[in-house]
Amino acid sequence: MNGMEGGGGGQQNGGCEDSKTNLIVNYLPQTMTQEEIRSLFSSIGEVESCKLIRDKVTAGQSLGYGFVNYVRAEDAEKAINTLNGLRLQNKTIKVSYARPSSEAIKGANLYVSGLPKAFTQQDLEAQFSPFGRIITSRILCDNITGLSKGVGFVRFDQRMEAERAIKHLNNTVPEGATDPITVKFANNPSNNVKALAPLAAYLSPQRRFPGPIHHPANRFRYIPVTPAVSSRYENYAILHP
Repeated sequence: MNGMEGGGGGQQNGGCEDSKTNLIVNYLPQTMTQEEIRSLFSSIGEVESCKLIRDKVTAGQSLGYGFVNYVRAEDAEKAINTLNGLRLQNKTIKVSYARPSSEAIKGANLYVSGLPKAFTQQDLEAQFSPFGRIITSRILCDNITGLSKGVGFVRFDQRMEAERAIKHLNNTVPEGATDPITVKFANNPSNNVKALAPLAAYLSPQRRFPGPIHHPANRFRYIPVTPAVSSRYENYAILHP
């Protein structure tokens, strides 16, 4: 991850001043707060705004990325050259220009299941990187044991890259694995909410039942696959808790 990788996003929108001051920061440590991010980037120059993206459904847990908007374009460029690739705790952060969203970069988030439990995030990216530029990736792990759930997400720069990855990797067996993986587009969170609506109504405490209903905690918890971000900017690099 070099300081110029994210620069292309800003150059593609050279006529837009916002693209030269707004940065997206990926692979942030889960414990890092918005105030700590602001403090780090303020050491480079005056920060106009800073926002850590959190999961609004699951208790506000950090999704591992955020946006920093500088007052001056030269400070944003300096931040990329200085902080991109910085090691923080167990993460190496990626700092790049956030670019205005377009249809070409929407819907490029993939859901991958059936991954070998020993698969790391680096293994996941190595598997998908031949098909395009990976903006962010993550593997879901059990909150208690820390072990992989065999499920991950990969966000590409362009939808066409995601389509190419599906074509070549879906139902294939990764090296060292015995079973095929499933690769498909991640669902739209709003669609999942609608799908769960009837179930939520059925489980509502307002319904009358002859006796109490017991079910495991969080059994029906909904975890979004695509974080809600500013409508002006597409997530240009990171997933996830």
